[in-house]
Amino acid sequence: MRWLPRLLSQAAAAAGRAAARDRCSHVGGSSGFASGRGVGDGTAVPREWLRKLWTEELRKQRDAARRWGMRAAAATEGGAAGSFGDFSKAARPFAHPETAAPRFAEEGASHEEAPSRSYQDDDGDFAPVETKLNPLLSRANLLIARDIEWANIMFAFEQESRYIIMDPLFPQSPVGFIREKSNVIFRQLLRSRRPFVAEITDAMGNEIFTVRRPFWFINSSIYAEVNGKEVGVVHRRWHLWRRIYDLYLGNKQFAVVENPGFWNWTFTLIDEDDNVLAQIDRNWRGIGFELFTDAGQYAIRFGDAGLGRKLGLASDTDELHVVRQLTLPERAVALALAVSLDCDYFSRRGGWGLPFLIATE
Repeated sequence: MRWLPRLLSQAAAAAGRAAARDRCSHVGGSSGFASGRGVGDGTAVPREWLRKLWTEELRKQRDAARRWGMRAAAATEGGAAGSFGDFSKAARPFAHPETAAPRFAEEGASHEEAPSRSYQDDDGDFAPVETKLNPLLSRANLLIARDIEWANIMFAFEQESRYIIMDPLFPQSPVGFIREKSNVIFRQLLRSRRPFVAEITDAMGNEIFTVRRPFWFINSSIYAEVNGKEVGVVHRRWHLWRRIYDLYLGNKQFAVVENPGFWNWTFTLIDEDDNVLAQIDRNWRGIGFELFTDAGQYAIRFGDAGLGRKLGLASDTDELHVVRQLTLPERAVALALAVSLDCDYFSRRGGWGLPFLIATE
């Protein structure tokens, strides 16, 4: 109860002040304030002076609030610039919708055309992807050879496809493998239209990335995925005789293949200005391999300098002049294209029953 005396003293003081005000009002009335004469103690308190004092105080408060707001805004901008640096510069175009609108429209149109969902065209997103792809795809050229499928040759039993990846400079030592994983029933019923996932590994069996090919009826598609996320996709565009493919990296198309068809086995990747980016050649392996097996061989040329001669199995692998080097994610999409080409045009139904002719070829 220590607070009770304090409360009583405050109440008594308030009552005294109220009584004093009453006495002043009865003695002097309003004329005292109007004339400026003192009330009780002789102090002059003009009403006009009080009004000016109150107005001046309000003006000072407004000015102080305005100055405080300006300093707070300046401090906020300065802190953002000092803390984030380039981020404020990167966000600057969004301050002018008329300048940002055309770019946004262009990106929207590209997004409608591109089917890839995970990775965007951003260097930050592709940094870990390039680290994963570097051991296999940093080479100048690659050779991909498909194994002979004896069950397919003898009994028309479709097996899972197996490929060997080689460096043309050292063809005797594989640098990687491609192993298909698919349903055995779908392989027999759907054949080359079957859905599958293929693992691309290094020579030690460590997974580098995967390619996923869903079931297709008219136009095939194949996706390159790293750590379960789509990096790029290859779409086949229907044509009566030409072989046309669109290659996407993220949501942006970076190359197209327009093969004239028929007996042409060279597939050149070109950009929007018709400049050469890379090339995939299907090599001739002999009459026995070509007639009775699916064991094709593909040379992927990325156009790196330093390979001006032919070595070993790379009999058709020469130096290719390109307008720019493909990035490692783009090379992964190109390798996925080679797998799709083999399935679309160079895989056939087996069951010839002539293994000895092939072995003696």
